[in-house]
Amino acid sequence: MSLLFSFSETTIETSTPQIELGQGRLQTLVPIAVIDIGSNSVRQVIYEGLAQAPSVLFNEKVLCGLGRGMVHSNRLNESGVDRTFLALRRFRALGEQLNVSKTHVIATAAVRDAENGKEFIENVTRITGCRVEVLTGAMEARYSAMGIQSGFHRPTGIAGDIGGGSLELITVDRELGEGVTLPLGGLRLTELSGGSLTEAKKISRANLKEVTLNWPGIERNFYAIGGTWRSLAKLHIANKNYPLSLVHDYELSADEMMDFCKFIATNDVSKMSGIDAVSRNRRDLLPVGAVVMRETLRALKADRVVMSSLGLREGVLYSMLSAEEQARDSLLVACRDLSTLRARNPEHCQELATWTEKAFATLGIDESENDRRHREASCYLADIAWRAHPDFRAQQYMGIIANAGFVGISHEGRAYLAMANYYRYTGLGAKVTPPAIATLASPIVQKKARVLAAMFRVLYLFSATMPGVISQLLIRKDDSGGVVISIPQAISDLRGERPNERIRQLGNELGVNVTLEVV
Repeated sequence: MSLLFSFSETTIETSTPQIELGQGRLQTLVPIAVIDIGSNSVRQVIYEGLAQAPSVLFNEKVLCGLGRGMVHSNRLNESGVDRTFLALRRFRALGEQLNVSKTHVIATAAVRDAENGKEFIENVTRITGCRVEVLTGAMEARYSAMGIQSGFHRPTGIAGDIGGGSLELITVDRELGEGVTLPLGGLRLTELSGGSLTEAKKISRANLKEVTLNWPGIERNFYAIGGTWRSLAKLHIANKNYPLSLVHDYELSADEMMDFCKFIATNDVSKMSGIDAVSRNRRDLLPVGAVVMRETLRALKADRVVMSSLGLREGVLYSMLSAEEQARDSLLVACRDLSTLRARNPEHCQELATWTEKAFATLGIDESENDRRHREASCYLADIAWRAHPDFRAQQYMGIIANAGFVGISHEGRAYLAMANYYRYTGLGAKVTPPAIATLASPIVQKKARVLAAMFRVLYLFSATMPGVISQLLIRKDDSGGVVISIPQAISDLRGERPNERIRQLGNELGVNVTLEVV
């Protein structure tokens, strides 16, 4: 039997290849990490860099339960300490592997309150090689509030951050108020109440009775932070015919949340739809977390609940930014970054934003501040799905927008972004089925997204995604109430049947006659 291949014993010299940063990464940023040592969980988040809208390179959480049993022992849980040290060794190795430039280690309620906290901190410093910042309750509240500032566009209300050992409350506006900390974390309250939800309710009510925070504005928005409360939101979304699974900026009335929390506290959550999305260790804290949420909303007399995926860790990063960086619009920053990474020509996307701004103004299409932001963001994202097969670009785009980690945008705003480019690819005919996400937007927002899509469909046929063409196309109203798009003689060969058909479709969306003229 002959062999197709023959092998000889050879020595292969190997060397570590020089791997350049992938083009899916922003070249100007260097990774930075935050390790958050909480009463229930220990988490490391490695961000792409210090920026207004940082992307997460790596995120890992270990439910160590450091604060378990502290109500009775006043010491960190021994098993939890061992698990924490093991996790921190792994976190350090991961940080070195990802070339993290700086790691910020913070510790919260359990560590600051435990009698063996000092010894624990010394060991953490030795393992991580980093100084540990043990946050006071006021500092914890302030960082959480900064997380809200980084994750929402001009937030106003009260933020609440529930951890394993404490609950922090603080007013959020242009200026941050004084925060308060209460012993109402999930683990601590479970132990203080002996596992009785009735007793947990009494303890919560007694502590919240002393809170004297004032609402900073007319709207009484309660920004909810913390893994237990995010899990409540996941369950609420799963048990509702809701087209998005994103928790960040998920909104509901305080009354609806209070009713849901009452249901959670009095029923078997293990049989609920969506429970598989909640870790088993977290499920045990859902009922007591629901009690704290309900009592907090009742005590503060909140009107609405706004869920946040950003909190303490993001607040730490936000605090390091300059005032100029903090003032940047996190949504537009993120969308420009994605345009830089994915679009064929980001300069063309900027031209889209400039042209459509002038067009909306010329046509008298009224835009609120958020409408303007959402239109501009849609322009930056207009070409991110170009590598997909033409038949599936709409679906590709919808998948990105529905799940992208953008912040500073409501779910209605996300629907605007999704519709503008969905219709750009599918067309605007009567047979085109609106995406499910459209139900999150008002009729007027849906209409603005369709008009923007119609403009995209015209402009892309003239520019073929290259800059320098769109800026030469001028739009104006004529004396008869119609709309005229002017194209210079020098580039008039770009006219054709397809552009003419798209111009007709734009007219249908605007409800006026649109013509093309050569000047």
